[in-house]
Amino acid sequence: MRPRRFTVGRSEDAVHPDTMRAALAEFLATALFVFAAEGSLLSLDKLYKDTTTAGGLVVVAVAHAFALMVAVSVAFNISGGHVNPAVTFGALLGGRISLIRAVFYWAAQILGAIVAAALLRITTGGMRPLGFSLASGVSEWHALLLEIIMTFGLMYTFYATALDPKRGYLGTIAPLAIGFIVGANILSGAPFDGAGMNPARVFGVALVGWRWSHHWLYWVGPFIGAGLAGLIYEFLLIQPETAPHTHQPLAPEDY
Repeated sequence: MRPRRFTVGRSEDAVHPDTMRAALAEFLATALFVFAAEGSLLSLDKLYKDTTTAGGLVVVAVAHAFALMVAVSVAFNISGGHVNPAVTFGALLGGRISLIRAVFYWAAQILGAIVAAALLRITTGGMRPLGFSLASGVSEWHALLLEIIMTFGLMYTFYATALDPKRGYLGTIAPLAIGFIVGANILSGAPFDGAGMNPARVFGVALVGWRWSHHWLYWVGPFIGAGLAGLIYEFLLIQPETAPHTHQPLAPEDY
């Protein structure tokens, strides 16, 4: 069978109950992830007034890995557990989700991140989210390339463990693998540009904390990286003659 192709979807999918449920799952999962992930940074800043130490970096990486693992797990059976607009974009280019459904996911993810960042500011007594910025000596183009590479690894891992029709038992450990790759990327990339990889999370803390330094690269880099990974895995690595015509859970094309 031929690989999937990009699809816009049907107009009725926009009001289908399953689309609404999937969008709600993405909203809640993204909010849970951003609250825990950004909360770990604020906790370190509250305790030590410094989040740049080696020990602090490990704590933040572990917190992100665990939080994302849980967020993907709780949404996996309803929406596929994207929890990231870049991941949704990669799935869209690979034909694993329709454009209509992707738009709902993007709106839900961004709103979830904003709500989580706002709740953090309220519950911490007005602490301003730290946001993302470039380290000294790191140019925008270096950071852009870093975001592309890190998000490529994230999307490739997501495709291999959550979307590949032949994933088998790997599907059960997909949330763990996805969380681990994000934690590893934070260890390698956070000291340079904060290791965004998730435009929704970056936008949420930027809006609530009003920190917009170099904001564009945290959208462009992840979308390029995830898009490349989705296209490469779908059209070069999945064998056309053995790839079954099945979609991710509750995709609108399956109604």
